[in-house]
This record gives sequence, structure tokens and C-alpha cells, in this order.
Amino acid sequence: MVSPVLLIAVPLGLAFAASLVGLASKRLTKFVPVVAMLFNLVVSVSLLPVAFRAPIIVRTAGWAPPFSIHLVAGPLGLLLSCLIAFIGLLVAVYGMGYIREGAQAKYHVLYILILVGATGMVLTGDIFNLFVFFEILCISSYALVAYRGDSAGAEAGIKYLLQGAIGSSLVLIGIGLVYGMFGTLSMADIAANVRSVSTFRLFVSLAFLITGFGVEAAVFPLNAWLPDAHSSAPSSISAILSGIAIKAGVYAIARMVYTIYGAQSTLPCVAVIGVATLLVGEMCAFNQSDIKRLLAYSSIGQMGLIVFGLGMASVIGVSAALFVIFSHALAKALLFLASGYMIYRSGSREISSLDGMGTRMPLTSLCFAIGAFSLIGLPPFVGFASKFMIVRAALATADPFFVVLLAIALVGTVIEGAYFLRIVQGLYFKPTPEEAPEEGTRKEAPLSALVPVGVLAALIVAVGIYPGLVGRALGPAANDLLDRDGYVERVMGD
Repeated sequence: MVSPVLLIAVPLGLAFAASLVGLASKRLTKFVPVVAMLFNLVVSVSLLPVAFRAPIIVRTAGWAPPFSIHLVAGPLGLLLSCLIAFIGLLVAVYGMGYIREGAQAKYHVLYILILVGATGMVLTGDIFNLFVFFEILCISSYALVAYRGDSAGAEAGIKYLLQGAIGSSLVLIGIGLVYGMFGTLSMADIAANVRSVSTFRLFVSLAFLITGFGVEAAVFPLNAWLPDAHSSAPSSISAILSGIAIKAGVYAIARMVYTIYGAQSTLPCVAVIGVATLLVGEMCAFNQSDIKRLLAYSSIGQMGLIVFGLGMASVIGVSAALFVIFSHALAKALLFLASGYMIYRSGSREISSLDGMGTRMPLTSLCFAIGAFSLIGLPPFVGFASKFMIVRAALATADPFFVVLLAIALVGTVIEGAYFLRIVQGLYFKPTPEEAPEEGTRKEAPLSALVPVGVLAALIVAVGIYPGLVGRALGPAANDLLDRDGYVERVMGD
């Protein structure tokens, strides 16, 4: 059996090798992220059936936890690793033609590091290494947001850096408090001894950790950095930030609440924060005239729906949240990638400049419409199946509290439908703006963009029609998160 350590070691080695490859041939550098993510996808998929039978525990140097630095490749971690590698592979293919200027070798190195950080976060069983991988992800993101070197990108990168630095500091303070209380950094060992510490001390450390990771997860009111960062970054990086990076923050919060602290009493508050994030994101998106800012605010709304699902503390609720993570990663990556070349052809990020794009770029526009319909939750797209599962989970609780929150969340979905349908209407039923540049406006996106965009669109339809393609993995992944005692026993056991 291949070791899960390779999911971190190989891409990390290739990230450093990319600079050396760039010295030999700049044309070859763009293939390095593709190779790295293809390797991770193959390995993650091959390990997933093994993890469903029993989580794979990797102990360094033969030392048993809590003394070793260890990886825990369970159903949840490997399922998310598959998603990270798959989205990362498609965006890397897209970037081969999209990134044509600037320091390309540095772009590809930082791109791999973002995905290494996200992969490490979902596989580590050590709370300090969770922070280390979190920092790898964040620092790479700061640099790539400002990659273009223009004033807007630099400003967005600095805003992201300042707010991210505050979040990272809070996480580090929380980890320091945890280590002071337990004398260990192993998540399983902390979870086994968490009841030996006073509730107040636990609450303080948990508050620091949730707030710190909440900045990256873009939950309300910690999401001020996201619209500027997503709109200023290259579209390929916007797809990764929205499709992968912010979900890594949500994963970290879920691990803190469920696995380490077992803090079920905080979950109603988590659900309220989720619905508040959903409403704020959707209402802000409704008023946008910039397509990338609209998609960024839409991501905030979708993160709220995920947090709401996690707040239900049931297998079906967590499964629904994981399904939304999957469907949103596909749809939002598709929307950012499709809009990247639509912006390039129209010469503007204004939504009105995309009018008539359905005749100028029919394939790209069709894929964009599929992504939009999926986010709205229309059948037969995967977004419908994931949102329907959220509804089922809320009703299954038979708790009026969650039913009321569900009703409020559905209002946010209606708002989301309004602005996405308005965009699709413009693509197909409005004339091309008179000021649109004539040269190059009637060209489709290149093949390097159409392939990943087409694959994402096809998968959205396929999983929407056959939800079981993903649904079979959701239950074991949800149980992996919810079964706290089992997690401790498997990691700490002989």
C-alpha cells in the first residue's frame, strides 16, 4: 500500500523542483502542477477504499502517539484529499494557457504550495502541524492574490495578509493554551483528556481557534478580505481560493468542535452563524455589478450553508454539509474558470459586458449557465441534490429551531437564484454591448480552458442525475468526523 505521506512529500518536492525546471525550460514549468495533482489524485483514490475499511494511521519514526507526528488518513481526510487533487488538477490544466505573463515559475510553485497546505490540513493528526499547513496555504494565497502586481491586487493582498495574520495569531494563541493545558499536540490525546480541564479554560482556547480559522473560512463577520482577494486574483487562483482554500478553514473548525473538544453545546450557535453568513453573502452578491465580486460574495453565502449543515450534529446533517462542499467546489471552480476567459474576451469585469456572450462564446457560456443553475439548486444538477439533503437533514431533526433556520436559509437561496438568473438572461437574451471590443470577441476559450470547464460541467450533471456516485462516501466520512471516541481509539490504540 502506498503511504499517505506521499500526498504531501511528492507535491512539496515538485514545488521546489518547479523552480529548477524553470531554469532549464520555462515551457516545462507549467506541467509540474499537473503532474503533482495527477499523482495526488491517483494515490488518494487508490487509498480511499482502504480508509473506508479502517483509517490509515502513519506514525513517524516508529513512535506511537502522542509522541509522534502522525497522519490520520480516514474516510473524511481522503475524500477531501481527492476533491483537492481533482479541482487542483483541472485548474492546473486551465492555468497552462491562462497564465502567460509575470513570474510564471513562481506562480506554479505557489500554486502547488496552496494545495499541499490544504492536503496537509485534512490529513494531519497533530494540532500544531494543522497550523503549519494552514500557514503554508495562507502565505501562498497572499502572494498569489497580488500576483499580477497591479495596485488593486497589491491592496487586496495586503488586506488579506493583515486579516490573515490576525487569524493565524489567534490560532497560535489557541494552540499555546491547549498545549499549556494538556502538554500534548496530538488531536486524539487532547480529545481523550479534554474532560480533565475546566469548561472555562476550554471555552477560551476554543474561541481563539474558531475565530482564527474562521477568518480563512470566511464566516460572518470575519469575511471582509474575501471579495477583494477573489476579484483581484487571477481567475485560476480565485477558483482555488473559493473551491478549496476557504473549505480547509471550515474543516479545521469542524475538527476542533467535533473531534478535539466534543463541544456539541456550541453547535446551535454555529448554525446561527452559518445562516447569518448565508444571508449576508447572498444579499451582498445581489447588489454587485462586478462578476468576480459577485461570485466571491456568493461563496460567502455557500460557506454559510455548509456551516449550517455542520451545526446540526447528525450524520445526515454533516453528510449534507460535505455534499454541499463537493457541489460548491465543482460549481464555483467552473464559474470562476468560465468567467476568466469571458472577462478576457469582453475586456471588462462588469456583468453588463457579458451580455450576448452566449452567441460569442457558446460553449463557455453554456458551462457557466450549468454552474449557475447548480448553485441555485435546480434539478438535474448536483446543487439540487446537495441542497435537498440539507432540507432533509433540518427536517429530520424535528427541532423547531433548525426548521426556522432552514426557512431563513431558503430565503437566501431565492436571492441567489435572482442574481444568477439575471446573469444567465444577459448571456442569452440581451444584445452585445456597443462598446464591446470587436477584435477577438467572437472566439471561444482555448482548449486548455474548455477541457477543465467541460469536465466540471459534465460532472455537475452526472452527479446530479446519479447522486450515489458521491453519496456512498458521505456517510463514512460524516461518521469519521462524528465518532470522536472511535477516532481516539484508532489513533491512540496499539
